[in-house]
Amino acid sequence: MAAAADEPAKSKGSPLIMTIVGLLVLTVLGGGGGWVVGGMVAPRIKAATAAVQATAKATGEGNKDTAAEAQANGIVTLDPITTNLAYPSQNWIRLEIALVFKGPPDAQLAQSIHQDILSYVRTVSLQQIEGARGLQYLRDDIQERVDLRSEGRVSKVMFRTFVIE
Repeated sequence: MAAAADEPAKSKGSPLIMTIVGLLVLTVLGGGGGWVVGGMVAPRIKAATAAVQATAKATGEGNKDTAAEAQANGIVTLDPITTNLAYPSQNWIRLEIALVFKGPPDAQLAQSIHQDILSYVRTVSLQQIEGARGLQYLRDDIQERVDLRSEGRVSKVMFRTFVIE
């Protein structure tokens, strides 16, 4: 028994070194996992970006001479709507909206819808559109106005951007 007491006790290492080694192993595993996932996702992103750029070139996305630009798939992108709110009047709102037509797009109808939405947004107060519920009410109101104006020729209103300053 005396011999067993004289042998030095084997330690597993200091806790600081074990923590550093553990962090290094986790860092290497995380970096390797990110590299693998990035390799799987990056080709898809490049292909999607190339497809969007090709579509933009084919439809003349850069040409904004008309008030509403019709695309081959029945979607009309309206000009941005920028106006101040009814209350408080120092707050501004900017909307970019696209309309999905049931059939061939009509640029004059899209222009009249654009003016109707602009007139409506000028009557809205900030308190009415606060939060998720307020945004949903705004979307529903605009969809209802578009349905009335287009007499069912527009199937959907898509919000591209919505900014309040």
